[in-house]
Amino acid sequence: MAGKDTNFSVNNFIVFEGIDGSGTTTQMAYLASVFSRRKTPVFFTAEPTERPEGKLIRRILKGELDADPGTVAHLFASDRYQHLYGKNGIIEHLQHGEIVICDRYVLSSLAYQGISCGNDLPRYLNARFPPPGLTVFFRIEAGKAMQRVQRRQELEIFEKLPFQLAVEAAYEAEIASAMQSGWKIEILNAEESLENVSRQLVEIIDRHLSESA
Repeated sequence: MAGKDTNFSVNNFIVFEGIDGSGTTTQMAYLASVFSRRKTPVFFTAEPTERPEGKLIRRILKGELDADPGTVAHLFASDRYQHLYGKNGIIEHLQHGEIVICDRYVLSSLAYQGISCGNDLPRYLNARFPPPGLTVFFRIEAGKAMQRVQRRQELEIFEKLPFQLAVEAAYEAEIASAMQSGWKIEILNAEESLENVSRQLVEIIDRHLSESA
């Protein structure tokens, strides 16, 4: 994948990572209310996106379409590329001085697609994407996470305990590797109460933004 000019600060680019049921989406909604009260310009986003590439991925994840795991890995990378560099994308918001908070990014592809199609292809497809300024990893045991997921009306193809156990292990390996490569990663105990997770998350983000100001 061709590289792009990265002449911008990634300090304001914050990513949430975690297995299904770890609570990233719930905390995104909470943070939206926090920053709205503060009147802080924040762009909240997620992957897969609501762009055509992302909508196609979501149909595959719901089991509506069949696709080879390698195809899915390519689709995630294409969606991410457009998400970063396309109009109204992550980089455009960063260049405008906004904070960008994204639910899932590169590490999710390395963990999920690494299991479904092997490590080589996801690493190749994601090698040129810039690391975020901060990654918050929502750590939770797969069994507890799946108990939360089972409350949902619809489940996606990856939301099964055996697969999530593999993703849990893969995430831990990818987090360790990324930290060794210089990524700034904070690990959050996502098994605590909703209120405690929210409080700690705000503290982590505020500290990061203060240190990088």
